[in-house]
Amino acid sequence: MMDKLILSPFNGLFFALFAAFAAVFLILSLIMRRCSDKTRRGTLAGLMLFTLAVFVWYKIMLSLDAPYSALCTAAGKGGFNWWGELPLQLCNINMILIPVGVLTKKRPLMSFSFFLGPLGAAMALMMPGVGFENCSVLLPRMIGYYFTHFMVFFGALALWGFGIYRPTFRDILPALISTVVLSFVIFLINMAFRRLGLNPFSNYFYNVETEGNPILEIFHRILPYPFVFSIPCLGILIPYMLIVTGLFQIGGRRKKK
Repeated sequence: MMDKLILSPFNGLFFALFAAFAAVFLILSLIMRRCSDKTRRGTLAGLMLFTLAVFVWYKIMLSLDAPYSALCTAAGKGGFNWWGELPLQLCNINMILIPVGVLTKKRPLMSFSFFLGPLGAAMALMMPGVGFENCSVLLPRMIGYYFTHFMVFFGALALWGFGIYRPTFRDILPALISTVVLSFVIFLINMAFRRLGLNPFSNYFYNVETEGNPILEIFHRILPYPFVFSIPCLGILIPYMLIVTGLFQIGGRRKKK
């Protein structure tokens, strides 16, 4: 029985959780499409603010999780450090930007979250860090990690699912520029935390070290410099944005016919 509660990427429990979140997303999308714009925006913002509250609880529980701290130390990343658990990863930033974007009706914010939210959350779900795979799903750190990342994944898609946002090709360039600028700012924060000794292993956005990410490892072998090795990721991001936008544009034209 306990084996069935072990959660890791692509095992049976992982797919069961994905299916459960997908079912809720589809049902809510069908319901929200019949509601007013104010209700749709308020509901999505409320869901993401709840996710933010769970994130705070999860980080508090993580600070009390001695086995997690020991795993990080054994992996050469040091023990638990609040400076390493701030909401500065891509998924965390989208978790905050989604409610801000929908409530203020700022299209650039929604564009950024729609494109980067699912991508960042999917990467985190498929390649979790130390202490977040092959463990019981009942552990607070597992509940917090997977709940927040599934919510960011489907919350970003809900921008479209709830009828709030549909991507256009004009959204791509601002989202790309925002991504590069934000990534560089986060890199500066990483270097500042390291230089000041606040967190010697600071690696938000994974633009200082690859941490075993196979794609980043390839780029790092070609460009073995902090931040610089992350720039080729644009070669993946741009086609992804173009394909996604193209599919939604084609779908929109068919619906009008």
